[in-house]
Amino acid sequence: MVPTQMFLTRGVGVHKEKLASFEEALRSAGVAYCNLVTVSSILPPNCKIIPRARGEKLLNPGEITFCVMARSETNERNRLVSASIGLAVPTDRRTYGYLSEHHAHGETDEETGEYTEDLAAQMLATTLGVEFDPNIAWKEREQVFKMAGKIVRTQNITQSAIGKPNRWTTVVAFAVFIPEENIPKRRR
Repeated sequence: MVPTQMFLTRGVGVHKEKLASFEEALRSAGVAYCNLVTVSSILPPNCKIIPRARGEKLLNPGEITFCVMARSETNERNRLVSASIGLAVPTDRRTYGYLSEHHAHGETDEETGEYTEDLAAQMLATTLGVEFDPNIAWKEREQVFKMAGKIVRTQNITQSAIGKPNRWTTVVAFAVFIPEENIPKRRR
């Protein structure tokens, strides 16, 4: 079973109960009706990234749904939490790419998003033999990766929120894989 389609999504939930806060975040992300199974961080070869709205329509309530998930939560007032999924797509789509997940406290959307993008790109670059200096800034490394011609694109999806008084705040980000049997067959 190798997924051929996936989508990115994110959400936030706030509730007095920790579990209910997570449920609200899943609802916000549009995946609360699925039984989520987390997997490691490989973007399958030739896996098409589709819009969230189209992806949600291809999932069925109660089905086992594989995903890469980032999750962060707090019950501290004014505590900044963030969750992000980064993606690095190889130029040669017949080979695999990388997804990365990161959950943080005290990082902005931009900081968390750049970190996950950079991490996914570094993992892909090392498998493709792209040489780079890990000590230079992400924006400079991003140009090195793209100029090498082996990484076509990077992106991230990130959710952050600030903790509320007497409430749990949960943020989530996902790469959700669509089961092959859920993808409509093209008419000929």
